[in-house]
Amino acid sequence: MSGERTTRTTVRGGRLVVPATRGQAVGTGTRRRWTPEGPLDLGVTLGPLRRGPGDPAFRVAADGAVWRASRTPYGPGTLRIAREGDAVLGEAWGPGARWLLDGLPALLGAEDDPSAFVPRHRLVHEAHRRNPGLRLGRTGLVLESLIPSVLEQKVTSDEAYRGWRLLLWRFGEPAPGPGEAERMRVMPDPRGWALVPSWEWHRAGVDAKRAAAVVRAARVAARLEEAAGMATEEAAARLQAIPGIGPWTAAETLQRSNGSPDAVTVGDLHLPRIVGYALTGERGADDATMLELLAPYAGQRHRATRLILLSGRTPPRRAPRFSVRDFRAM
Repeated sequence: MSGERTTRTTVRGGRLVVPATRGQAVGTGTRRRWTPEGPLDLGVTLGPLRRGPGDPAFRVAADGAVWRASRTPYGPGTLRIAREGDAVLGEAWGPGARWLLDGLPALLGAEDDPSAFVPRHRLVHEAHRRNPGLRLGRTGLVLESLIPSVLEQKVTSDEAYRGWRLLLWRFGEPAPGPGEAERMRVMPDPRGWALVPSWEWHRAGVDAKRAAAVVRAARVAARLEEAAGMATEEAAARLQAIPGIGPWTAAETLQRSNGSPDAVTVGDLHLPRIVGYALTGERGADDATMLELLAPYAGQRHRATRLILLSGRTPPRRAPRFSVRDFRAM
């Protein structure tokens, strides 16, 4: 276990707050320096990839660098991302190091085109003005985003994050590399997911329906990974061909794997009410109302919802939070 300290990162209004870089030394890996065109906010751009506090595959270090552990087509890899003035320095370790560095610009939104977005509401305009560094990055890894999205189906975030942590620590493998990587895990390969015993899913608080969806996806992982190169509608159809994967899960996956600017999340418990309240001041919006409000942003509806979340304008909470269910006792 490394003795290096990790900062306590926070999320404010949908924003991952990354501390300022302190220039701490890191062990030598394969490196790449890349200079983005225009502003880039690492916290806002990479924040959606973190699956809750304590995500074994995502850390923000004391020096402000973001660390990610991924299973690439070439095997496990760890990527460290840090700002160096106007540039970004990527450093990677493991069999997947070169693949991760090749994909660094796309991960940070080089293939995103924010100029295509035109705000249609005052609140969205203000959020857009205040967040010039928002980019929709693409990981190019479908299963990496699909499995935690399946775990998040119809449960509280805390339940899903706990399950993700337990499964990675139990069945993942140590992330390659020094420093923060020594405290991280790479998720299992498809065969590893398919072989997780039923009682281990139960122990992680994952019910049989979600566990079965993960196993089915793992068994056709190669076909699903092809969706990373598809247009949004075609990719969503490929994912939803798997029983247990619906529009909500497909959208949550493609927002991350493909950087899809129009992959709007439907079927969410909170998002329609947040969008409705932010844009109209009215409470109780459903999916149909949300889609109607987002219609002026066709082609950019996911970006619009990201900006609405970053605005921090949410309806007052009326009901208590859902309690965490203990599937181990069921």
